[in-house]
Parts: sequence; C-alpha cells; structure tokens
Amino acid sequence: MSKLADVVVVGGGAIGLSLAYELARRGVKVKVFDVGPFGRGSSWAGAGILAPWCARPPHDPLEALRDLSVRLHVQWAEELRERTGIDTGYCRSGGVEVAFTESEVAELVRLHALWGNAGIACENLTAADRLHLEPALSQELAAAVFLPDKAQLRNPWHIRALVAANQALGVQLFPECPVESFEVQAGRLAAVRTQVGAFACGQAVVCAGAWSEKILESVGVPISTPPVKGQIVLLNAGGLAPHRIIEHGSLYLVPRADGRVLVGSTEEHVGFDTRPTLAARTDLQAEAIRLCPALEDAPVETAWAGLRPGSMDTLPYIGAVPGYRGLHVATGHFRAGLQLSPGTAVVMADLLTGRTPAVPTGPFGVERTPRVEPPLFRS
Repeated sequence: MSKLADVVVVGGGAIGLSLAYELARRGVKVKVFDVGPFGRGSSWAGAGILAPWCARPPHDPLEALRDLSVRLHVQWAEELRERTGIDTGYCRSGGVEVAFTESEVAELVRLHALWGNAGIACENLTAADRLHLEPALSQELAAAVFLPDKAQLRNPWHIRALVAANQALGVQLFPECPVESFEVQAGRLAAVRTQVGAFACGQAVVCAGAWSEKILESVGVPISTPPVKGQIVLLNAGGLAPHRIIEHGSLYLVPRADGRVLVGSTEEHVGFDTRPTLAARTDLQAEAIRLCPALEDAPVETAWAGLRPGSMDTLPYIGAVPGYRGLHVATGHFRAGLQLSPGTAVVMADLLTGRTPAVPTGPFGVERTPRVEPPLFRS
C-alpha cells in the first residue's frame, strides 16, 4: 500500500480537478484518479455557459452555490492565467433568453420576475431592441430578455489550466487509473483500490460524474447518477454568428470569438452511449436556423456528445456518505458541472478541512428529501 495521501479525489473532471486545486492551495496533499484522460467527459463536452451573479444573497441553496461559483469563476480565470499562462477563455459576453410560443412567453415572464427579485440584471427587449442588440435573431420571436452579466469560458482551456495548476501545486495525478473499490476498516475509509494497487488515504471524495453510482456500489451506497447524453454541433458561422449567448429553454447558441457557434444540447437517456447521431445533428441545426435564420448558410464543422451525471432531483450530491467516515461525494451536477465547479470545490474543501461551508450542504446530502422547485437556470 502506497504512502498516505490526505485526500484522494475519484474523478478528474471539472469538479474533481477544481476540488484538488482548492485543497492544494490550502496545503492539503491530494491524489486524483480518473478512468481516462483528465476532463475528457462531460466537462470537455459542455458549452461553458455561466449564469449571471445576484445582487442580493440567494435564499435557495442551489442558487447560492451557483452565485458563489460564478463569482469565483471571475477570480479563478485570472488566478489560473497567472499560475499557468493558460487563458480559460472567460468573458462576460451577455445572453438573451428567448420565447416563441405563449407557454414559453409565460415561463419567460415568470423567470424574469424571479431574476429581478434575486437582483440579477435583466431587461425585456422590444422587437426594435432585439434588432439593435442582436440583428441575427429571428423576427418570429414573441419575447426576449437580455441578461448582460451572463458569461462563458472555453471548457478544454479551463481543464488544461486546472491540470497545469494542480501539477504546479504538487497534486499527484493518475489519469487512466480508475478507482475500483474502497477499503473500509471499522466503518472508516482506509484506502482506495485501483488496478495498480491500493492507496491509503484519510479521506476520499467521489467526483466521477455519471460513473459515481457504479463506484459507490462497491460499498453499498445507493446513489443515483444516471447518464444523460448531451449532443452539440459546431457551426463555422463567420460573420453570421450572434454576438451573445442565445438560450431557448434547454437549447442554446454560444458564439466564439473565432466566428464559430456551439449549438446544443440534447437530453437523452440512452445509457453510456456517447456517439453523435445524425438525428440530433439535424435537430440542432434546425434549432440554430430557427433562432438565427442567417445560420442556414453556416456549415457544420464537427459534432460530439458527453454524459451529464443526473440525480434524483437535479440537485448535486455534496457531502459525507452516511455510515462511512472519511468517504464523501461531490457529483450529480447534471447540466451545470463546470458552472458549479469552483463553488462546489470551496464548499467541499471547507467540509474536509473542518471549516463552516460557504454554502450549507444539508440540501445536497445523499439522504435528502428530493427537491421539487425548478431552478432559475438550466445550464
């Protein structure tokens, strides 16, 4: 058995790498294991949309975690660039939420009121406003709301920066080395077991996304993290692209500075299948053209898919695993893993180092009563 690590992180996506980074900054010795290359799951596949921040402290625990995260993203983008020289692509591009039908308008009106109550900057757009702000938008829209503080980053750049920062801080990284089970002695975690042997540890955190459920089965922990497939297409739009993030329910356009546009995303319950499909590509192209008709002339450059980790109620699981001292989880973030990653890292690091968490974790517990309230943001 190898020498003791203070904390073992199981899973090297945005959540796991962010947690390792935060712990290492606090002087904790960390090892990170992943089944494949770091960050190549849902963290790599996402669009990098970040919600706007709230002017008033949120009362809802998920929104408090989201607000903490989006504020940290601003700080971390600068810190990671200073530590590694890698630009994460963070920018406050702004966003427009749109509606076509009466029911969609009603939902947008409801959300606009909630955003206003939370102190989120938002503005109803008239048809003339839309034409001035985003001339590429469809003239068939029934309503639109502008969110000037919505931001984005480049997922692969952010992951590369986190890997480099962890290496610089002395975190031991084990890509393509999956944790297969846990060794428990008298109700306390003693080690994680991998294909290359056992690694003793004082604490471990499962951050393995959709694979968390299977990993925790080894100690009889009933946690649900079903994989939800999301497909994205990349259009080479050139000067046809909108300037801001456009969101229509769970679908979106994310323009990049190089003239390309991400179009996503599906929600498919098809197990662990990550193959892009022609049907999804066709549907996403049609959505892009519906939102911005000029994109009809934008060719598809590539397409890909990732697996988001679901949960029983769309809230993540963050906290201790009941019955196993030293074993914890930070998983089940569904569509918002990268968005919520720095806040999750800080909250989880607080728990592991004996501090009062920046956001209460009770609502995210493994044995919680399922949440029923819809979130303010889907992505």
